[in-house]
Amino acid sequence: MLSSEQLSLLKKKLTERKKEVEEHISLNNHFGLHNDENFYDYVGEISIYDNHPADTGTELYEREKDIALNEVFEEELKEINEALQAIEQGKYGKCSVCGKDIPFERLEAVPFTEFCIDDTPDKIVSHTRPVEEEVLHPLYSKKHQTEVNGFDEEDSWQAVAEWGTSDSPSDYYDPKEHYDQVYLNSDEHIGYVEDFENFAGNDIDGKNVQIYPTTELEQLKDILDEEGIMTTFGDLKPYEENPYTEEYIEAHRDDNDLFDE
Repeated sequence: MLSSEQLSLLKKKLTERKKEVEEHISLNNHFGLHNDENFYDYVGEISIYDNHPADTGTELYEREKDIALNEVFEEELKEINEALQAIEQGKYGKCSVCGKDIPFERLEAVPFTEFCIDDTPDKIVSHTRPVEEEVLHPLYSKKHQTEVNGFDEEDSWQAVAEWGTSDSPSDYYDPKEHYDQVYLNSDEHIGYVEDFENFAGNDIDGKNVQIYPTTELEQLKDILDEEGIMTTFGDLKPYEENPYTEEYIEAHRDDNDLFDE
């Protein structure tokens, strides 16, 4: 039960806030929404036909914001008037749901509320998400479980980023030598996975293996020579030095060493 002093204090706060909201609405003329003016009048244009779409979008956003703000002020004014009326009727300070007394501390913070903290609808957190999120997702989200070898979202970003981003070589912890290296996975192979796939080739039947002189081949040779090994994963078994084709397997199928692990 509120004391007379508390009730007087809350009534004063409500009256002062009502005056502020009414003045705000009056000065803004309801954000121009009660004048029945159309969009063209609002932006001061006879026609928006020749305006850039981005300019029109900005004006539309501002108009939508005005509508939202106007609704907020009008709703608050409505709640204040209802609270003042409840004071006059001796019903102020009671929860409209459970009927219990609303604590003074809550009324002092939100004097026009009609709910106690347990029954207030404002505490409900909506988990509703835009329907677009069912088909759209971040490029590198773990929620996206689809793994494809084709041109996916990450490849799309890389293709666009190759033409430049707001980053510069100096923005990286490990400074880059060129702008072509300042996008994600800029060193990723295009069209092949391993380095040897860039200089090794064969025909459609898997025969006529050829080695093409490329920069990657020379780099690989230098690495292998420096380590003194035949491949990046160690030395090959003797039989693996020969062409490892189906014909070779058939010809040496009786050779047990060929199929040893």
